[in-house]
Amino acid sequence: MSRGDRGEAISRDDVDREMFLKTLGEACARCGWRVHAYVLMSNHYHLLLETPEANLVTGMKWFLSTYTLRYNARHRQRGHVFQGRYKTVMIEPDECGFTERVSTYIHLNPQRTGLVRWPEERLYVYRWSSYPIYVGQAKKPDWLDLRRVLNCVGVDEHWRRWGRAYEEYIEKCCEAWATERGRKELTVEWKAIRRGWFLGDDVFREKLLESVGEQLKGKKRETYGGEAKRAHDEQAASAWLEKGLVVYGLTVESLSTLRKGDKRKQVLSWWLSRRTCVGSDWIGERLVMGHRTSVSKASRLVERGHDLELNRLRRKLENIPRFSD
Repeated sequence: MSRGDRGEAISRDDVDREMFLKTLGEACARCGWRVHAYVLMSNHYHLLLETPEANLVTGMKWFLSTYTLRYNARHRQRGHVFQGRYKTVMIEPDECGFTERVSTYIHLNPQRTGLVRWPEERLYVYRWSSYPIYVGQAKKPDWLDLRRVLNCVGVDEHWRRWGRAYEEYIEKCCEAWATERGRKELTVEWKAIRRGWFLGDDVFREKLLESVGEQLKGKKRETYGGEAKRAHDEQAASAWLEKGLVVYGLTVESLSTLRKGDKRKQVLSWWLSRRTCVGSDWIGERLVMGHRTSVSKASRLVERGHDLELNRLRRKLENIPRFSD
């Protein structure tokens, strides 16, 4: 998903919206993408997108830049249309529950934002979503694949009334959103879509982190969003911290029993700041050193090399060989 620059519109009228979908279709043809659900709002969009050729970055660069050029040319303006980098949430493909959750979140957008006055209006009156296509109210483009979502919500795609079955499913979700209890439950369920960087179990998360690590070694950090990189960086820092504690005969639990200015903590903080991408807040919290300024101060002391004890402790850590993180 992505929002308009400074929260402004990414489409002003139906001509813009048709242009957006046309450009999306061209991107799918170029990149082999499969779109499973979408919604285009006035100042943002959501896509449930599958990339069989693992070309999301290249494809999104073409898609967003091409639409921006067309939008700006039509409205005789210059500059950004979208706000920074798009946000991605990686989804475990083999678990239907996550596909169901995301597609429902996407399709209920017009109701949640008040563009459809449910139940007086049916959700499919909002044209700029894949939902009208799912329920037979609009023609399906070649780049939209309905099968995965239908299967994940328990609708047989070969059943001649599958559109009606899916509509019944979404109507129940609309009913839930219309109640205070249902809204709270759905908000909790959708939290990971809004705040997280992946949807899946622990095994899927570890696979993603391993993949992120390989990309970061190749200096392709832009391939992943901030939260994915941060999760990888913190995992790597935890592994380095564990090795450093072993060298000093310490444990994570023993750190809280040492004073904040303990020299082993000072050297560990310097070492972590040099070997990992985590910030001073993370280091200070893990080493129980208090305010983040204690970390930067300790790093300066170690770096100066005037303290013999700090130098001795530093040499012990420097003998630890690098390992694959």
